[in-house]
Amino acid sequence: MADLGVIPITAMNDSPAPSAVPPPLPPDFPPLAAAGRRRWRWWIHLSILTLLPLLALLSTIPGVESTGPALGRSTRGLLVVSAIQLFFFAVIFGLAWIFSRATWDDLLLRWRGGLWPIPLSVAYSIALRLGVGIAVMIPYAVFMAVRGATPEAMERSAMENRPQVETLVDLAALRDDPAYFWLSITFVSFVLAGLREELWRAGFLAGLRALWPRRFGSRAGQIVAAGVAAIFFGIAHVRMGMLAVAMTAVLGFGLGVIMVLHRSIWPAVLTHGMFNAATFALLPWLVEKLPELQKSLGP
Repeated sequence: MADLGVIPITAMNDSPAPSAVPPPLPPDFPPLAAAGRRRWRWWIHLSILTLLPLLALLSTIPGVESTGPALGRSTRGLLVVSAIQLFFFAVIFGLAWIFSRATWDDLLLRWRGGLWPIPLSVAYSIALRLGVGIAVMIPYAVFMAVRGATPEAMERSAMENRPQVETLVDLAALRDDPAYFWLSITFVSFVLAGLREELWRAGFLAGLRALWPRRFGSRAGQIVAAGVAAIFFGIAHVRMGMLAVAMTAVLGFGLGVIMVLHRSIWPAVLTHGMFNAATFALLPWLVEKLPELQKSLGP
């Protein structure tokens, strides 16, 4: 779907004036192509996609949680787990789509902006990393200071409540196995995380837009919807600890805003991939520098 804009008409002829800048996107999203389907179909679509991140809560049940990293301890394990997770997501997302029949444009799957999404994703990933730190760590430090904690106590508390990255990846394999490392910063970052999770977000936003078009049909409404999606996105990372839930919720909101502003999933996919790739690339260095992370590797 082409971007809509006001086409200036010259006084001499009816040809549009040339411009190197694309017309701005209108403030309201166009009606969903599949919005005419019965509401109960969209209710099922949204219910399925809402349930998907909530399944992460199963890991908090005693006796259910896994003792190893979610992505396995070897290259083979990482590939097997990734294939299983992608298959599971495809089945669940496909089931939601069968009911809603959301179109390509409903899911914001069109690439927009030429090559701009690529360099923008680098800038966005840096900005989001700073934003997550400001939005989570500063309030956390203020909260600890109000309670009278010393700087040493704050540092100790931050280490104790840090995101449990070892529940996601094997830190020793990430440090010592080049294949595991490169698969993590490429396939895992951009496909398993970036594409899969942003496709979920696009489907979730489409469901809210279809069921409550007056509330979520505008650009501002979709940003609010991105906030709702961010809550569920954070819950999906509960296995990594409550600080990780807060951080990923803020990250998810930022990714949702990027998706809404560009009306395309791809800037958010690339930004998400860049963010995760940088994190995975830094983890081996952190293992060497932070004693608490070294302990998690075991003997």
